[in-house]
Amino acid sequence: MSREPRHGAVRALPAVLDAYRTCELATLTSSGSPVAWPTSGLRRDDGTFLLTTSLGYPQKAFNIRRDGRVALLFSDPTASGLDTPEQILVQGVAACPDEIHVDPVGDLSRLWARLMQRQPSSQKYLNWPATVMADFYFMRLLITVHPTAVTTRALPATTNAVPAGTRLTGAEVVSRYRSVVLTATDALGAPVLVRTSVTAEPDGYRVAVPDDVPVREGPAGLLVHRHDDKLWNLHNANIRGHLVADGKGWLLAPARLVEPGQRHRRSVFEPIRIGRECQATTRRYLARRNLARPAIPWGAYRAIRAGIQS
Repeated sequence: MSREPRHGAVRALPAVLDAYRTCELATLTSSGSPVAWPTSGLRRDDGTFLLTTSLGYPQKAFNIRRDGRVALLFSDPTASGLDTPEQILVQGVAACPDEIHVDPVGDLSRLWARLMQRQPSSQKYLNWPATVMADFYFMRLLITVHPTAVTTRALPATTNAVPAGTRLTGAEVVSRYRSVVLTATDALGAPVLVRTSVTAEPDGYRVAVPDDVPVREGPAGLLVHRHDDKLWNLHNANIRGHLVADGKGWLLAPARLVEPGQRHRRSVFEPIRIGRECQATTRRYLARRNLARPAIPWGAYRAIRAGIQS
């Protein structure tokens, strides 16, 4: 394990950070509970990170505006091409101004180009009828993360031990994954992330927490997510609960399972449900600010797509 402060540490790991297709972003809710979801971003030359969220999923923006302490974990090497990757934890402070961006310019243009290249299926949102049904996808809030500490660790050598038929909340989901991302807080209440493994016990999930990970008892969660080599066939879920220390280590008592996108028990109607929910959230976001629905400059996005395909 190694730990370095400030932006210099990020600049020392550019190839690895850029190779990861996704990272896990942890923010804090209004109650101080940590919550994490997968995202894709862009490492800037100055060592900061540019992330975005659409108006269909603005909660992480609300959390950051309330408390800017965040954590990023680069820990799923799928499609990265890395032979022996480490997980990289970036802790820092984030800002997310209440400004909607629809024009793909500057660093945002670079981010869209990277996403369209790495996730070719995202290009379909530039075709009708997606331009009508999913225009919220291109209404973005920008998040800038300023790192304060960077820690590297080995990825877990053990795998989850959650047998079929386990009756714990979320067990059916966790049993399909080799590892989880523990989302917790440190002594100061800042979010902490680590990819590790769990074992099912009668009262909860026994979490293998490395000795150097400074977690404390309290609200916590287990994040699982996956994507294929083309950043598609996505699934993510979060088991939220309470982390406690006992004589055997750390135990997470699960309370509920949250699946904001495609659920593990998929239905042909899932895309319709997700689209409707995102459209409703987008309308509420705009209405509460007395904002008109912004027009999307489709030509600019199609020009980015054309540049990738040529």
